[in-house]
Amino acid sequence: MSAPLFQRQMRDLERVESRVLAALRFIDAATEAAISTPLQLESLDGRANFIRNQRGMVVLDHWSGLSAHRDAFEAPPALPAVGSLTLRVAVTDPAGAYLPRIVSLALPRDPTLVDPDPASSLFEAVRVPMYPTSAAATGANWSLLRVSLAEDGSGDALGGALLRVRRNGDVIARGMTDWRGEGLVAVVGVPVMTFGDDEEAVVVEAINVSLEVVFDPDSGSRLSADSLRDRRLPPPQVLVDPVAMEAAAAELPHSARSLSIAARRTQSVAMTLQLP
Repeated sequence: MSAPLFQRQMRDLERVESRVLAALRFIDAATEAAISTPLQLESLDGRANFIRNQRGMVVLDHWSGLSAHRDAFEAPPALPAVGSLTLRVAVTDPAGAYLPRIVSLALPRDPTLVDPDPASSLFEAVRVPMYPTSAAATGANWSLLRVSLAEDGSGDALGGALLRVRRNGDVIARGMTDWRGEGLVAVVGVPVMTFGDDEEAVVVEAINVSLEVVFDPDSGSRLSADSLRDRRLPPPQVLVDPVAMEAAAAELPHSARSLSIAARRTQSVAMTLQLP
């Protein structure tokens, strides 16, 4: 039988194959909405290449620590073991809406297809919350805490501190302080009116929470009042890993303060922290 009239012979002129190592999905820490504006990523551990895809995620397609994985398309190398290496990535926002931070990626990710652990799966994007600057836009019904943090005694501003708001033991919002020791914590979803904790207060407009601060002296910044006033000095870039800080919160300098918050209310809170 002769070949069909319109059949064409195809051949590969060039084939490009590469293995994706991880994907990052950056979200707003307050609303958990995906961040659509471009962010800058820089590897702190060797050479790495990041690509922003059409879905708004950032894909890691090469890292010098996993060079053998780049050309292993059909199956990843057996070594190193899953999650045995760490790539630290510095993330900054050119628009200035979010504070810079460090993301620690456990690599390689798990390529298992059957019942994978979402926390380590290659096929699940790593969710990375970004914390707003004190000048970031906010919602009309949010409860806002504008926090200033200083070292007790000297009054030095403490930058890179983790801020947590707890209600009944659960963390309901997080934030960070900038190099000036100022931070914004946006609590989204506080009802305008709710049932009170006191049996005599059936309906209340405010809820009781605890504001916690955690500071790592090794990674955070500490600036005197004179340095803050000296505009000739460039502001230092504060890069901390909030996930690592939260994991070590019990061993790091920390303090807490009880507050009452409500929807549509903004409070200024000054806190101090004793450092060793």
